[in-house]
Amino acid sequence: MQTNFTAEQLRDPGLARANEVLRSCVHCGFCTATCPTYQVLGDELDSPRGRIYLIKDMLETGRPADARTVLHIDRCLSCLACMTTCPSGVHYMHLVDEARSYIERTHQRPLMDRLLRAVLARIIPYPGRFRLALFAARLARPLKRLLPDARLRAMLDMAPARLPPVSRNDDPQTFAATGPRRMRLALMTGCAQRALNADINDATIRLLTRLGAEVVVARGQGCCGALTHHMGKTKLAHAAAAANIRAFMAEKAAGGLDGIIINTSGCGTTVKDYGHMFRTDPLAADAATVAGLALDVSEVLVTLGLPGGTPKGLRVAYHAACSLQHGQQIKSAPRDLLRRAGFEVVEPADSHLCCGSAGTYNLLQPAISAELKKRKVETLKARRPDIIAAGNIGCMMQIGSGTTVPILHTVELLDWATGGPRPRALDRP
Repeated sequence: MQTNFTAEQLRDPGLARANEVLRSCVHCGFCTATCPTYQVLGDELDSPRGRIYLIKDMLETGRPADARTVLHIDRCLSCLACMTTCPSGVHYMHLVDEARSYIERTHQRPLMDRLLRAVLARIIPYPGRFRLALFAARLARPLKRLLPDARLRAMLDMAPARLPPVSRNDDPQTFAATGPRRMRLALMTGCAQRALNADINDATIRLLTRLGAEVVVARGQGCCGALTHHMGKTKLAHAAAAANIRAFMAEKAAGGLDGIIINTSGCGTTVKDYGHMFRTDPLAADAATVAGLALDVSEVLVTLGLPGGTPKGLRVAYHAACSLQHGQQIKSAPRDLLRRAGFEVVEPADSHLCCGSAGTYNLLQPAISAELKKRKVETLKARRPDIIAAGNIGCMMQIGSGTTVPILHTVELLDWATGGPRPRALDRP
């Protein structure tokens, strides 16, 4: 694609990167075949190719983002299926992230939009605040029909029927390996996951230590910054990311690290991109180091070697989170691990398509999200599973709200299969 940025514009690192991405696009349209919003809406401007044209025009002219451009960029899930499909290697993630940051700087959203986005940015990344908000949402649910905004109703629906107890395993500490220590790993405990499902980190710690890893929860870590990053709130996102970089580098200096383990794939995609995010920052070298250490839990389990298990007589439908299969290009490891542990693993039709969760997307775009959830749940249930497994808390909450089939994190099943306790989610009504 030909671009016409001025020399002055290209001195801006964000625009320079956008120019590189735009120039790699050849207009082939392969991306439209795997774009969930294009499949639902049928509008070229709700496809990656259409959004690329809108972003190019907006950034080249330097004009403030207009309502039409914002509408179509906001509808993008950032599922990154287009990046997996693209034969030209267009790095759409960096382009749409730059567009969102530009929109946040130049566009005045309606008051309700600004309030909702501010609330989400100031609550979800903080587990304590988020737990209080979820509790309040449960109390307010009987009043849902009185709320005029579908997004507010979606926020009330997000609250689970019960909140898990706080896990003290998420506090800064070190968990010794069982037997000889083979690795020293830092666990990113996350933010929303700590409020929504404390069992995932607990299972991760049990499983990793059982396989010979010393697991440390670093002091000072917090939200990875993904949620605010994808809302275009760059300063908030970078502040959160910088805190993590400093926390993990301090832990590396104190005792060495063989990896930083992430069991929420949406976080993993962002942490692995810290080197790019901080490429012009004084923290650039440390950010690149942290990004290089970041591993999805399935990656390190392959390295540690999961013991083979006997057949469990359970059919597991594996849902591939977009941030794992497209964002990190991790596709076979979770399935292979589940099979090795003794589960029968099946996959739904169109497994490359998003479930509609996508961070805060299900709250800010509830209608499109609901349609994608419906389609995903139907394809999963068609495989007649006993259990649904996924590697991302957002997907688990989204899919779980549409089916009675138990949904668990992959690591919970692997922990159970190798000597851990039976997951509590299997016994909930």
